[in-house]
Amino acid sequence: MLQIAFIRENQEKVIKALAKRNIDAKSVVEEVVQLDENRRATQVELDNTLSESNKLSKDIGELMKAGEKSKAAILKEKTVSLKEKSKELAEKAEALAAELTNKLYTLPNLPADIVPEGKTPDDNLNVFQEGDIPVLHEGAQPHWELVKKYDIIDFELGVKITGAGFPVYKGKGARLQRALINYFLDKNTAAGYNEVQVPHLVNEASGYGTGQLPDKEGQMYHSTIDDLYLIPTAEVPVTNLFRDVILNESELPVLHTAYTPCFRREAGSYGAHVRGLNRLHQFDKVEIVRVEHPDKSYEALDGMVEHVKDILKELKLPYRVLRLCGGDMGFTSALTYDFEVFSTAQDRWLEISSVSNFETFQANRLKLRFKDKDGKNQLAHTLNGSSLALPRVLAGILENYQTPEGIVIPEVLRPYCGFDIIN
Repeated sequence: MLQIAFIRENQEKVIKALAKRNIDAKSVVEEVVQLDENRRATQVELDNTLSESNKLSKDIGELMKAGEKSKAAILKEKTVSLKEKSKELAEKAEALAAELTNKLYTLPNLPADIVPEGKTPDDNLNVFQEGDIPVLHEGAQPHWELVKKYDIIDFELGVKITGAGFPVYKGKGARLQRALINYFLDKNTAAGYNEVQVPHLVNEASGYGTGQLPDKEGQMYHSTIDDLYLIPTAEVPVTNLFRDVILNESELPVLHTAYTPCFRREAGSYGAHVRGLNRLHQFDKVEIVRVEHPDKSYEALDGMVEHVKDILKELKLPYRVLRLCGGDMGFTSALTYDFEVFSTAQDRWLEISSVSNFETFQANRLKLRFKDKDGKNQLAHTLNGSSLALPRVLAGILENYQTPEGIVIPEVLRPYCGFDIIN
């Protein structure tokens, strides 16, 4: 959530920055500023009323001590009126504050200066590419045919048990999936990330804390009886570990990694581009989350990008890194780099990671602060990244490593799998 003080003092800057997201925010910004003015004016009036009431109470006490009961009675009548007025003002201030917060929830984060202009994924900037695209043998197949051939993932069985988008992993497919999870966690912990295991359902406050609510409400599975949400990413519970927390500056940075299943409704996703593992309702992902000092968060973001690059180099998958344009960035992000792996059998790029800096956007919602050297509380910066999302990584491995004899396992994964080929 954007800070109201910043909006109040930088209205034109906010409007211009959100225009990079192709949003005309002028009317909303003006409404936010007006609501804030009304709220502050009401609060001043409330404070003055309470101050006057407190002064009269003291005066009444003095008059009673002096035996001037008639004068005290007159003042008592006035305090009754002031108490009624203060109650009305308190209710008005509370209502204005709630309306202001709800309006602020509709404004996305401001893009960083280096975010490119653009409206669609076609406008994203390719900033890095590495790895040779393999030349496959004649008769090479996309992964949804390969998994049938080698009986390692069963999409139809998942439909029977749950529905479309909930595959069943079998045999070497399940072992390869587990190998990838363990490999990713080991890479992350070796890089200094502390592994945590977190709940897979979160409450409403957690959803609002990281910005999934209200923006992504329709994409989250909601257990209405208990009012809990299935997590769309480990980012939500891991970042919420720090909700309402004040860290010491010496404790920064904080680095966490977690494996979780992820659940996304992905309403409206149809077509060949979402076939097989390309788009699922339940999938596995290993996440990295950082809490950083504002002066060091972009250096940390660059480090996260290099970390994901290193994983893909070891997997020997052809990949590219995109700096997302304003129109394609997530609601909460100030700057996002997407990683895409090339799926040779599908002849297309598949997104397998997003690495983002949210600056103070999430921290403001979470009330996540740190005490600086002067003893003042400041909002921290939060960052997160997929390290990595498994379905499309797995699709890339199955397709790019296929041979007439079977699917060769990337060398770095063989100690985790216990086998070197699926045949």
